[in-house]
Amino acid sequence: MDKRKVIYYSDEQSDEFSTAQITPRKIDGSYVYCHDSAFKKFTHLFWYRTVFTPIAYLYTKIKFHHTVVGKELFKPFKDKGYFLYGNHTQDIGDAFIPNMLNLPKHNYVIVHPNNVSMPFLGRITPSLGALPLPDDMAAHRNFSAAVERRVGEGHCVVIYPEAHIWPYYTGIRPFGDVSFSYPVKYGVPAFCFTNTYQKRKHGKKPRIVTYIDGPFYPDASLPQRAQRKDLRDRIYACMCQRAKNSTVVKIEYIKKENKDG
Repeated sequence: MDKRKVIYYSDEQSDEFSTAQITPRKIDGSYVYCHDSAFKKFTHLFWYRTVFTPIAYLYTKIKFHHTVVGKELFKPFKDKGYFLYGNHTQDIGDAFIPNMLNLPKHNYVIVHPNNVSMPFLGRITPSLGALPLPDDMAAHRNFSAAVERRVGEGHCVVIYPEAHIWPYYTGIRPFGDVSFSYPVKYGVPAFCFTNTYQKRKHGKKPRIVTYIDGPFYPDASLPQRAQRKDLRDRIYACMCQRAKNSTVVKIEYIKKENKDG
């Protein structure tokens, strides 16, 4: 449990406040993103459905009394691929929460190489849908092919555009538009989810209420680079509006330049 009450930061786009200390492995051209053997397909179903999904449900319900607003927005897309963007405010929770939003969809999450570098768990997370960011051009080609394949198969690809974990942060940090090139490139919709922290009826710990919004479509009348910025801006504005529903500040974030002022 994170017992910090105040965190001082200097850069909203690069500071990382996860308590996990992991040395990431290099994701090069030898890393296999998609396995086609019957055994690997079985292990994916086993870990994802039999083990991971029940644990995710119990963890989010017991620890956060998690509730979701807007699940029905996914119904017309049960057999279609799309991208899902969310705010990054939990280490373990952010691995679990997306899977509680759009069941029975299979989600594939774009992650930092840390997530496939942990002892033991690092061997399992790929079976849970982890797509680690590449470290070289050969890996980048494989990574792009994997993203395209999963969306083409009708799955969901989850992205945390803030990139870094800020535990219990109740705002939305500025993020770039690079990751929004995917919906533009593949011609599929995007959704967003915003985790907010709200008071419980009983108990002092905040509960998480997740709001779903979308679908957001790229504006095909714009050039591709402008499309991704426009899509980013619309989703960012929506998430900022939803973040206002937070009613609890568990950890206060203060910019360092204001620490002594």
